[in-house]
Amino acid sequence: MSIPADLLAGKLVLDTGNYYPFRDGRIRELDAEEFTAGELVQRHFEGARLVKAFSNILAHHIPQLARPADAPDRTALPIASDHEDAKAAAQTLMDQLGFDTVDAGALSEAWRFEPESAAYTQLYLADPSTPMDQMMTAPASPTPASELTSALQNTDRVRVAEREF
Repeated sequence: MSIPADLLAGKLVLDTGNYYPFRDGRIRELDAEEFTAGELVQRHFEGARLVKAFSNILAHHIPQLARPADAPDRTALPIASDHEDAKAAAQTLMDQLGFDTVDAGALSEAWRFEPESAAYTQLYLADPSTPMDQMMTAPASPTPASELTSALQNTDRVRVAEREF
């Protein structure tokens, strides 16, 4: 069953997904880097106000890392969107959920926190050298905005077509 593209017109949509060829099959436009995964989703839901968010952190780390607004060990998560008003709405929601945000730019820049980038998953692990097969049970560690910003700025683009997982 697919969702009609116009169903979400005008709505704020948080895109938490990632492209995994082993699961999704090969998607030519993503492998050719014509679009980021977020841009491809935005094209499908053309009228939606899409924000790429919560896509670089493991689900079980979300409740471990949520903190009140004044907590000194509050974690930051990246967001990307082509809609400034949607980014502002997402920031408000994420603040209420216990996270700071770092604006990673437009959806075309969302590659900065896609799988295998410096700002993906391992950044939030208590032990960043945790092997992949143990990540789903590994404890989290808070990641401040300054550390996330550095990871976003200093990452290399992962060649999606070469991604193995």
